[in-house]
Amino acid sequence: MSSRVSELLAGLAPSATLAVDAKAKALKAAGEPVIGYGAGEPDFPTPAHIVEAASMACFDPANHKYTPTAGIQPLRDAIVEKSRRDSGLVTTTAQVLVTNGGKHAVATTFMTLLNPGDEVLIPAPYWTTYPEAVYLAKAKPVAVATSEANGFRVTVDELERARTPKTKLLVFVSPSNPTGAVVRPDDVRAIGLWAAEHDIWVMCDEIYEHLVYGDAEHVSLPVVTPELGDRWVVVNGVAKTYAMTGWRIGWMIGPSDVMNAAVNYQSQTTSNISNVSQRAAVAALTGDLKAVDEMRTAFDFRRQTMTAMLNGIDGVTCAEPEGAFYCFPNVTGLLGRSFGGRTAASSAELAELLLETIKIAVVPGEAFGTPGYFRLSYALGDNDLTEGLQRFKDFVQAG
Repeated sequence: MSSRVSELLAGLAPSATLAVDAKAKALKAAGEPVIGYGAGEPDFPTPAHIVEAASMACFDPANHKYTPTAGIQPLRDAIVEKSRRDSGLVTTTAQVLVTNGGKHAVATTFMTLLNPGDEVLIPAPYWTTYPEAVYLAKAKPVAVATSEANGFRVTVDELERARTPKTKLLVFVSPSNPTGAVVRPDDVRAIGLWAAEHDIWVMCDEIYEHLVYGDAEHVSLPVVTPELGDRWVVVNGVAKTYAMTGWRIGWMIGPSDVMNAAVNYQSQTTSNISNVSQRAAVAALTGDLKAVDEMRTAFDFRRQTMTAMLNGIDGVTCAEPEGAFYCFPNVTGLLGRSFGGRTAASSAELAELLLETIKIAVVPGEAFGTPGYFRLSYALGDNDLTEGLQRFKDFVQAG
């Protein structure tokens, strides 16, 4: 019997990170002592001044009505100023589209730029949504394997080996989800020059721009590579920086002709984004970064704690991430070993075993195009972070 749903959606994979998070939450609701490392979601509440702005916006009748598809003027202006302030990216309001979160900005970028048969280079490990969103645009995602020895930072040589005459776009993300890798400024420029030389578009996902640690530095590829001209789109949002995952405000910035098409597409799909959330985002972007600095300090401590604890587990190795809020340990040393009479042949099987036995939820590397690894978010409370990792260590030691 033929499928009752379209072939396109029948071939779409579910979000692995959201699936792990949902399963962990369901088990916890059922009384299981589950600790979830799956979702990339800060455990902090949204800063009070942002919530207050949203509360006040609820009582303004203007926010009870439709607003322009591209976003309210104050928010688009704030995005322009924030981009100039934080990365030196100089744009105009006409180049900004407010979207329903950063994921929506990614999908809209692909729908706007790609044609069937176009190839998109996606450095692996990659965020699970990138290849699926390319698939929905009927283009072809091409995974570009990076090296753990190089900190999973993609190189020009790796990109060049993957390039074909059909290559239309490169997905560039630094800091990276899932590895926390931050590409060095000189290497960012080299990648931009490579893209310019071959007339390749670049989508720069800058959602983790403020979450960098130590000597790592985030730079915006279009800023350090003006030679790229206008063949770029920057996507970003308030979710990670301001602990606003549930408010669903993202944006894309690009050349005017591309943005006009993107606005037209959004007008036929979602129309405008929630007005109250947009007002909250204005408060976030125009306020100071004090709360952001405090959260980053907490993440930095957790980053170092998680890395040290993972490296203290026999069979696990983990480089210290430089950005975002994830560790990406190598767990191949655990595969094939017996734990309570059970073995796991893959990181996916091992993740299932950990959830069943010691009630910790991690996302296996298969979800990110790199088997043999786990992604663990350290955007959770300090006590849960250490408790879950101690369970992991005890599990391995018990054998």
